[in-house]
This record gives sequence, structure tokens and C-alpha cells, in this order.
Amino acid sequence: MPLYRLSRELEASSDTDNPGPEELRDLLERSRTIAVVGLSRDPSKAARRVPSYLAAKGYDVIPVNPNATRILGKDVVDSLDQVEGPVDMVLVFRPSEEAGDVIRQAAARPEKPAIWLQEGIRSDDAAREARADGITVVQDLCAYKVHRALAPRPGGRPAA
Repeated sequence: MPLYRLSRELEASSDTDNPGPEELRDLLERSRTIAVVGLSRDPSKAARRVPSYLAAKGYDVIPVNPNATRILGKDVVDSLDQVEGPVDMVLVFRPSEEAGDVIRQAAARPEKPAIWLQEGIRSDDAAREARADGITVVQDLCAYKVHRALAPRPGGRPAA
């Protein structure tokens, strides 16, 4: 049933080239370290709530924000280039106009992390380039909603 719920989330995305349900599930299962570009200091914003949720679910969230020093109890780096060590995924909370640069920076990392543009964010040209290099790119999809869609429901009941 979780893959059915995930399929419904995928249908809401405007990018029909996003990975399928199984690949998204595998991506979230194998990812441990997530650099979050645009992680917000404001707890009311999705750019803070989603990374906070992911951290609570056991992911190592690395905050990337040039306008902060500590978020979620962690030191913040100014840019993706300053993230030390490998990351499994780069989660992007920046406007679509800035997302292409972030995709290109992420794609240039030696470990070639997956790149996830949060709901409402797209950069088709940069995504196409990264996908052509074999990098997984997700666009216009909420990481929180996808993670929740994959979570089993209490008592094994399907979603309403």
C-alpha cells in the first residue's frame, strides 16, 4: 500500500521524469546524510519543518544557509561547496531561478549525490544535464510527503 500512496504523490508533481515509486523508496532507504540548501531559521516554514522531520527520522541533516550560524543544533555552512565529507542527497529549498546553480554544484561533487528539489521548485535544463550524467534528480516533490507516504499506517490500515 505505501507504493500506491507514493504513486499518488508522484502524480501531483509537474515533473513526469521523476524517479518512480520504487526508486524513491530505495533512495530514502539508502540515504543517511542530507545537505539541505536553504534550510530556514524560521520554524513556521517548510524549509525548516521538512528538514526537522527528516532529522527526527534519523537522517544526518547538514544545514546550508549563508544567513545563519546554527540551525537544528548544528553549525551551518554558507554553501554546498563548504560541506565536508560525502552526502547522499542534496535537498533544495531555493527558488527555481537559483535551483540550477545548486544542481550544478551538487552534480560536481565527487560522490554524485541525489538531488531533490522540494515541491514547487524546478530547473529543467540543469536537471536534464544531471540526469544525463547518471545522477538521480527529483523535482517539484515534497520529501516529507514522500517519506510519510512510505511509512506504514498504524494497525496496517491504508491511508484514507
